[in-house]
Amino acid sequence: MPRSKRDKKISLTKTDRKGLAWKQHIVEDIRNCLNKYPSVFVFSVKNMRNNLLKDLRQEFKKDSRFFFGKNRIMQLGLGRSKEEEFERDLYKVSKRIEGQCGLLFTEKSKEEILEWSSHYSALEYARSGFVASRTVSLTKGPMNDFAHSMEPHLRSLGLPTKLEKGVVTLVKDHVVCEKGKVLTPEQARILKLIAIPMATFKLSVKCAWTKEGGFENLRKDKPSEDEMEYESDNETIPAEAVVQDRQTQ
Repeated sequence: MPRSKRDKKISLTKTDRKGLAWKQHIVEDIRNCLNKYPSVFVFSVKNMRNNLLKDLRQEFKKDSRFFFGKNRIMQLGLGRSKEEEFERDLYKVSKRIEGQCGLLFTEKSKEEILEWSSHYSALEYARSGFVASRTVSLTKGPMNDFAHSMEPHLRSLGLPTKLEKGVVTLVKDHVVCEKGKVLTPEQARILKLIAIPMATFKLSVKCAWTKEGGFENLRKDKPSEDEMEYESDNETIPAEAVVQDRQTQ
């Protein structure tokens, strides 16, 4: 009698995607990078976005490598104490890995990295939990940018809309969000639909380590709330004017 497929044994070790072997692999990767690159920087992340980090990895791949993962594993790779450190003073780098952080191993000079970091930022759409940086209001009237099939979805997000002669129409003025107040999931979706980004993706260099010069602390302040939590997007961008999205026929 043929053996039932239900009798097939499955090794539970195959389901452990991030077990001991995975952690050891990351530690080995970090130590290989310490051998390969002359410098390593710890950077904090504001308003984390995986797609933008992926772009940075591509941009820097010729002479650098980004590491972004669990802080504890990155600390293990560098060494958490003077006794454990892989090279001199790396335990000091390890102590600066807190909050939303990553490592940048590179052949670039400290001056190049600091210059790049001071100018690099990218606007992104805010997520739920972000503190609105400005008030966004919509005036009543046709919303010609939206197909008629979008009307039920817009209404479900809280917009006072209806179809008039097949055109999505806002039946009254509507405040999408108010400056200083936390965005709901619905408000965040509306802001994305009307193409108003509020969050700024930013990397800030905290410290550096080089084979020649050792450890150098470059920032003494503590991580902000949006650097501590992955999903946090809280920021305040100076902006006083109310944004009006006026649609005309």
